[in-house]
Amino acid sequence: MSHATPDVFATIAALVIYPVKSCAGVVVAEAMLTEAGLDLDRAWMVVDATGDFVSQRELPRMVLIRPQIKTYEIILRAPGMLALHLAIDAVEQPLRVRVWDDEVAAYDMGAVAAQWFTDFLGQPLRLVRFDPDHRRLSSLKWTGGIEAPNSFSDGFPLLVTSTASLDTLNRRLADGGHSKVEMARFRPNLVLEGLESHDEDRLDVLRVTTETGLVELKPVKPCARCPIPNVDPVTAEPGPQVSDTLQAYRQDPRLNGAVTFGMNAIVLQGDSQVLRVGQSVTADFRFD
Repeated sequence: MSHATPDVFATIAALVIYPVKSCAGVVVAEAMLTEAGLDLDRAWMVVDATGDFVSQRELPRMVLIRPQIKTYEIILRAPGMLALHLAIDAVEQPLRVRVWDDEVAAYDMGAVAAQWFTDFLGQPLRLVRFDPDHRRLSSLKWTGGIEAPNSFSDGFPLLVTSTASLDTLNRRLADGGHSKVEMARFRPNLVLEGLESHDEDRLDVLRVTTETGLVELKPVKPCARCPIPNVDPVTAEPGPQVSDTLQAYRQDPRLNGAVTFGMNAIVLQGDSQVLRVGQSVTADFRFD
């Protein structure tokens, strides 16, 4: 529903890129948007000997791997390890890998990267790069039939959260005698400020006017939370407090009662536009 004055005015409070799926994020001041999400987001992924992806769900120490994005390379650092330098535009042989139910085309990143991940995480692993010629589409059921490609993300190009939603969780954690947590646990790409708590659940198209054009992002599916938010991003130690606290107030009937936090979103318009922290975002509430 469109009318003269938007229902909501917000601001981009943070932008985060996760170059390697399930490793730490890179907080950036600006990021180029592509139809598949933020540029370089989940462009790489760690797979086991059978080509299946691995994540913090089985290997919580992945959160200790910290990427840095340079002009022509990604640098990975982890405790006790020499830095691993990966050229952004260099890959080795093609292969097929699996992420959830999708088999996708990828490229191996070579023996040095494989040994680095194997040594740090303690089992035979390889690093792969998403093949940009492969079209892996988000669930058409949730996108309403819109073709929304994504790379190695769990299923959608972007995850949107709000500072107010985290504030609510932290109040509840404090009431339960637990420490506050950082937004890093929820692995968002786009954090909005100026919303009421969990208003992101109810928004229709998010509009951002950049210097060179309009960006339109559509929240399409609540993000069901696996155990990853229970992993402390500083120590990699898991604990149940976050899931237990969310369970008390965030069971979502749209997902059969699964606990949700944040919204998965797709890109309707704005391929190659640059998003920046501080940009204004407007949206209307959805009526469905």
